[in-house]
Amino acid sequence: MLNIIHGADFHLDSPFSGLTPERAAQRRGEQRELLEDLARLARDRNADLVLLAGDLLDSELVYRETAQALAHSLGRIPCPVFLAPGNHDFYSPRSVYATLDWPDNVHIFTAGPGQEEGVDLLGLNCTIYGWAFHSPHLEASPMAGFRAEREPGRLKLAVLHGDVEGTGDYGPLTREDIAGSGLDYLALGHIHQCSGLQREGDTFWAYPGCPAGRGFDEQGDKGVLCLELEPGRAQARFVPLGRRRYRELTVDMTGAKDPLETILAALPPDVSGDICRLLLTGEGPAPDLPALERELSGHFYGLTLRDHTRLPQDLWKRRGEDTLTGLFLQVMWDRCQQEPQSQTAQLAARFGLAALENGEDAAL
Repeated sequence: MLNIIHGADFHLDSPFSGLTPERAAQRRGEQRELLEDLARLARDRNADLVLLAGDLLDSELVYRETAQALAHSLGRIPCPVFLAPGNHDFYSPRSVYATLDWPDNVHIFTAGPGQEEGVDLLGLNCTIYGWAFHSPHLEASPMAGFRAEREPGRLKLAVLHGDVEGTGDYGPLTREDIAGSGLDYLALGHIHQCSGLQREGDTFWAYPGCPAGRGFDEQGDKGVLCLELEPGRAQARFVPLGRRRYRELTVDMTGAKDPLETILAALPPDVSGDICRLLLTGEGPAPDLPALERELSGHFYGLTLRDHTRLPQDLWKRRGEDTLTGLFLQVMWDRCQQEPQSQTAQLAARFGLAALENGEDAAL
């Protein structure tokens, strides 16, 4: 039985454009710390292999300290490490994969589609195959025409960056490609959500997801997969690595007398290290977002507020008044009925009403 750690999509040196420059730099530093977390996990789990399925780097532009941290941390892993470059960190003569001195335990696959590159590990009775992107795009299946010959008792594994059932240019793979590969396990990267252990034919496969979220499309816990693999059987366990989570939380502001207290009362207890987006919903007056953000910012690592509240239903009754306010509300009521999901229409109604009430109605 082999103990395997499967990771992918670290995207080191991501810009983190949604954060302040200081926080973005801190987040890039935390990404580099994930590499040491990976090495520590490999030691703690007595891993036999570490498989890294591409996009370890976010682009060709890599900080020197990041490249050095990557090589140093992978060298501290006490087992073989196999790395398959992806579309963001594709292999080229100028890439760090070609120019950096890598530790002896690290093997970087360079074969393109239609080629075969395999490494036999006699002590572990297994063979590892892998492919690399050579540019940001790859329209062909990386495994085109590939089939590993099964050998009794010998495990056949592969690591690559690809898109199962994809139709684009990021290494599309079909389920038939996987089922016909002759592999015992296919370690994939590219999809940032953990797929859990999947199976096509006799081949197990999985995406581990990314080890740390970088935006609100990558919410929740992120990490790697730890597997136990033997002929005909596989078990996988997701292990979180990311130290911060992106989270989107909804707060109903209906009837809120104190908006700040209402929001604080709705928060879960463990958000201080997270990057959160708060969606304010329900019925009520337009909240003062700048003031709320100033009051709440200390409760989060990063905070974004979104106003999705709407006018109370009883205010719409005033559209029957013979006043400028009544006429305005009738026009906006018709608009909101035509576009019930439009936040713009709701905001226009609220801001227009506030302006009128501070003008016409206040003077009456």
